[in-house]
Amino acid sequence: MNGECDLETLLQNLAPVLRSERYVIGSVESWPDPVPGGLLATIQEPEGVTVIAPVAESGGLGLEPSAVFRCIRLNVHSSLQSVGLTAAISTRLACHGISVNLLAGAYHDHLLVPEGDAERALCLLEELSSEARRAKLR
Repeated sequence: MNGECDLETLLQNLAPVLRSERYVIGSVESWPDPVPGGLLATIQEPEGVTVIAPVAESGGLGLEPSAVFRCIRLNVHSSLQSVGLTAAISTRLACHGISVNLLAGAYHDHLLVPEGDAERALCLLEELSSEARRAKLR
């Protein structure tokens, strides 16, 4: 499961993909039976279980879709021990007024951005990757 650690290589090969699903983030005190499919992630916290669920499944969990997010998956296989990727991405998006919540998977990073900013965030990430590739050629 080794992934890439070199920041420049990671940036050059981001290959971001905007997933079509729309997500809601919220907390549940107990799991419904049956557990809905399509959950992107769950996180156990002292206050309850945070779930990232498709909008279509949010009602069954009792979540209010007050804020809707889209997920951008970075197709580069990043190491869980790489340094700087999260900072580079969040800085780029923050400079353009886009909030981002990052989730690290075993193979890929997943970025949750507000639905209205998703296309712009994707373009900014593609631009960041392109800049890293051009810098390599210099």
